[in-house]
Amino acid sequence: MASIHTYFLAGHARLPQGMAAKSVFDTLTITAEIDNKYGVIIEASCTLATEHGRNYVDELLKGLSLKDGIDEPIRILQNHYRGRATNALTAALKDLFYQYEQLNIHK
Repeated sequence: MASIHTYFLAGHARLPQGMAAKSVFDTLTITAEIDNKYGVIIEASCTLATEHGRNYVDELLKGLSLKDGIDEPIRILQNHYRGRATNALTAALKDLFYQYEQLNIHK
């Protein structure tokens, strides 16, 4: 449910050749609903081809705070997601964090 106490942000990255999602999308997108006050990721989604992959990324990122920076979410993603889209997911997550920084609320 949308709330005035959250932001909806998106990060984008190019998909590698040979990915199943590449036939539908040229880019991979991670979206996240983020709490205004604490920067916590309430829910995340991405454009991976399988529902299982999308749910897995959501579970990895849910509960992490962007106020603490992007290093921990990237470390968790890279340690646990072992698919071909790891680099694209990492780049999209960095882009999402850049969008978060532009809000100037994280300090």
